[in-house]
Amino acid sequence: MRRRDFVKGILAASAAAKAMAAQQATAPAAGAAAKHVMPPAAPIAPGPVPWMRGLMEIKPLEMATLVPDAVAQTHAHFFNAAHAATLHRLCEVMMPAMHGRPGALEAGAPEFLDFLIGVSPRDRQQMYRTGLDRLESEAGAKFGVPFAKVSDEQAGTLIRPWLRAWMSDHPPTETHARFINLAHADIRTATINSEVWSDAGRAQGQGPAGVDLYWYPVDPDMHRDGAKAAS
Repeated sequence: MRRRDFVKGILAASAAAKAMAAQQATAPAAGAAAKHVMPPAAPIAPGPVPWMRGLMEIKPLEMATLVPDAVAQTHAHFFNAAHAATLHRLCEVMMPAMHGRPGALEAGAPEFLDFLIGVSPRDRQQMYRTGLDRLESEAGAKFGVPFAKVSDEQAGTLIRPWLRAWMSDHPPTETHARFINLAHADIRTATINSEVWSDAGRAQGQGPAGVDLYWYPVDPDMHRDGAKAAS
């Protein structure tokens, strides 16, 4: 009995020694293998960042032919017949043709102002209507004719008392004086920025030939122009 127990003990000790030796042999190998394992790949961002959200859904607009009558007004007249007649005479008086340059009527200034005032703020529209009505009323009261029929001298009698010297963006505050001076500036600007004004300037040798630019300074430097002519 004791001999059998002694043999079992030897076998158990031998098995335990083998298991320990095998564990010690595999431990360094496992550690070495662990050193060569590739790190996991970096996580991929989940979709576009917030400030790019919706950009991927944008699609180019389809090209299509536009029908002019569908996007523009068929009748673009703002002033009635009486206002238009008064405005035409006012343009003729304030910006006549001179020195080989066209006047406001030749430049189409009344027609341009009809469009411009038609798309202007309401207070400017009302200023023009009220101012044209007053010119018509005063012409009838003083001379017995509509403003469209007054002579140059009669027109000057109605207009000159209201002309003021004023700085840019600071027009007169009096209602009628404001209209007369702003209308004068509008008529002059519309005239000298027209195509016919530009063509007349090129015909006189002013400005490069073949360049269709219709915008010029509202108040040109007269001293500079005189110096160029003298040289």
